[in-house]
Amino acid sequence: MASKKASNKRQRGAQKSCSNVFSMFEQNQIQEFKEAFGCIDQDRDGVIKKQDLKETYAQLGKLNVKDEELDEMLNEGKGPINFTVFLTLFGEKLNGTDPEDTILAAFKLFDPNGTGFVNKDEFKRLLMNQADKFTAEEVDQAFALAPIDPTGNIDYKSLCYIITHGDEKEES
Repeated sequence: MASKKASNKRQRGAQKSCSNVFSMFEQNQIQEFKEAFGCIDQDRDGVIKKQDLKETYAQLGKLNVKDEELDEMLNEGKGPINFTVFLTLFGEKLNGTDPEDTILAAFKLFDPNGTGFVNKDEFKRLLMNQADKFTAEEVDQAFALAPIDPTGNIDYKSLCYIITHGDEKEES
């Protein structure tokens, strides 16, 4: 019984994830991506593989594409690249959101003890004084959805999920 519940929960999660990616685009955009996917999926099996990419590049006149380059492209999908994965990859690229593991790795730089938390005040100071300096207003906007505990620590794993999947409160 417990495994059936877990299975149903996974299926609902997959459906939700799937519906999120399709809601990121207008219907005409999805159709255009479907056509592009069809052009790349040379053998029409519903999955883009290395040979599909090689043939697509060959049609475009680029004959000497390195296997490592193709593998790198395919590895972005973290598994078989079907249409949903293809659309998700484009959604991440077009919306400027890095994959969740990339964002987590960045936060871990500020969490040397591996607690899963960064101090809000220290992180605010860094955001306002390093690289692309945030304004106080931009920091407040960034922290608006951040899960901050009573001691002033940001749960960055939850924040990464919100950044990449959206805030569940917004969707209901």
